[in-house]
Amino acid sequence: MAEKKQNTASVVWQLAEPLAKALGLVLWDVRFLKEGTEWYLRVVIDKPGGVSIDDCVAMSQALDAPLDEADPIDRSYSLQVQSPGLERELTRDFHFAQFLGADVTVRFIRAQDGRREYKGRLLDYADGTVTVACDDGATRVFDKKEASWIKLDDFGGF
Repeated sequence: MAEKKQNTASVVWQLAEPLAKALGLVLWDVRFLKEGTEWYLRVVIDKPGGVSIDDCVAMSQALDAPLDEADPIDRSYSLQVQSPGLERELTRDFHFAQFLGADVTVRFIRAQDGRREYKGRLLDYADGTVTVACDDGATRVFDKKEASWIKLDDFGGF
């Protein structure tokens, strides 16, 4: 059986995670995406108390040589190292586990009961299934793939 080729973000994750740990950081996410005509490799880092510009610079410098050596990207791109920000997007299993009980905003790909966006409290996450107690009083259970994004709602509304 042929070995499945890893995508760029997975390869970069494997390079970046031990570097982040060595710097006292948590690797939050890695994304390789095209915006307009430009390609971006976004490495998102976190740490208790927040990320400083010095943390971003240190991670960028630590990642530079391993990226050049592994050469996982066959096109021109810009490397961006950043914090997840206040309204951080929850994408990975450990994100959901870390923020059970937190306020979230969910944007669905298709409208659910006439709405595409709901606010509520993250009640559970298991095997890609998300449970949110929504602001409309309903508890929604859905597959993570049904959502365009799920973000922390650190502002508690508008």
